[in-house]
Amino acid sequence: MSSGQNSTANSTQATRGKSDIAWAHVIEGRDANGKKTYSCMYCGKTIKGGGINRMKQHLAKKSGGFQFEGDDVYVNVDDEDDEVVRTIPQNNKGISINEGAGSGNKSRAPMTQKGKGKRHEPTKIGDYFAPRTTPGSQPTIKSALQTKEAIHRAHMIVGKFFYDTCIPINAVNSIYFQPMFDAAIAIGPGYKVPTYHQLRVPLLRDSKKELQLYIDTLKSSWAACGCTIMGDGWTDVRQRNLINFLVYSPMGIAFVKSIDASDAVKDATLLSKLFLEVIEWVGVSNVVHMVTDNGANYKAAGGLVNATYKSINWSPCAAHCLNLILSEISKMNHVHELAIKASTVTRKYYKTRNYDPIDIESIDKTKFWIIEEERLE
Repeated sequence: MSSGQNSTANSTQATRGKSDIAWAHVIEGRDANGKKTYSCMYCGKTIKGGGINRMKQHLAKKSGGFQFEGDDVYVNVDDEDDEVVRTIPQNNKGISINEGAGSGNKSRAPMTQKGKGKRHEPTKIGDYFAPRTTPGSQPTIKSALQTKEAIHRAHMIVGKFFYDTCIPINAVNSIYFQPMFDAAIAIGPGYKVPTYHQLRVPLLRDSKKELQLYIDTLKSSWAACGCTIMGDGWTDVRQRNLINFLVYSPMGIAFVKSIDASDAVKDATLLSKLFLEVIEWVGVSNVVHMVTDNGANYKAAGGLVNATYKSINWSPCAAHCLNLILSEISKMNHVHELAIKASTVTRKYYKTRNYDPIDIESIDKTKFWIIEEERLE
C-alpha cells in the first residue's frame, strides 16, 4: 500500500472518531509536503487548511453544491440539464440518490441506487415548529396575545371613547373605522394619535386635496363616456325640501352640492333652472341623462330641460317608483291590517330593549343598568 493510501486510510479512521457529524462526509489526508488536506466525499474538491468549518461551508452552498442540515447532506447541482439530489444518512449505512438526466453526472460520486425522485425543497422556518393543529404544539404569537380578556379590554376602550364623546354608535359602520385601527396596529406600540390642531388644519387640508384629485379623475371621464345628473329630493326634520345633486359615470359617483329647494320644489320652471345650473357646470356636451323623483313637478322639470337641450333625456328613479308601488300595496285592507300588527309588535319590543341609540333620558335610572340574562354572551 502506498503512502498516499495509508494517509487516506488513517484519515478515514480519524474521521470516524470526530464528534462533528460533518466529518462523516469529509476525507482527511495530507499533501506531498505533509500538510493536512480535506476532500469532499461527493465532488472530490480538496482544500488545504480551514478544518471542518471550511468544509461545512462547502457542503452548505445554496446553489451548485451542497446543503448541510443536521444528519443529512442535500446535494443540488445546477449544471445544464443536470440535477442531482442525494441524501446521505449520518450512519452511512446507505446512500439514497435521486438523479435527473444530464451529462454532468459522470463526475459525481458513486451511486448505489438510482431512481426518479422529487426535488428537495429548501428548509423553511416553519419546519422546525409543530403545526398549530397538533395537540400541545407551540402557540403562535398572535394567539398568545389575542386572548379573550385582551380583546375584551380593547373593546372596552373603544366603547368608552364612544360613550365619553357621545359619538353615534352607527359610526362603526364607516368604511374607515376598521382601517383606522389596522393602520395604527401596523405602526406598532407607541403610535401617537393626531392632535386637535392636526385634525383641524393640516389633515383636513390634505383630505380636501385628496378628494379634489379624486373628483378631477372622475371629471376626466365625463367627456369620454358621458354622465348622468341625479337629483335626490328629500325632507329633513325641519320639513325643508332639500335636493342633493350628484353626477354618475362608469368611473364613480361625485357629489356636486345640496340646496334648499323649499321655494322651488313645487314650481317646475324654478326646479328646471336648478338642474340647468348643474348641467352647465358639468358641461352640456358631457351630460346624456337626467334622473329625478317620479313626482309630477320633477317630471315637468325634466321635460323643460329636454326642451332646452335635446341631447339630455329624463327618466324617473326606479327606486322611487318601487316605493310608490309598495306604498299603494300597503293601502290594501289586508296588507294594512297586517302592517299595523307588525308595527305594534315592533314598538313593544324596542320599548323594553332600547339599546341603540343610547337612551340618554333613562341612562341614570337603575333599570337601565340591569343586564338581562338572555343578552349575556
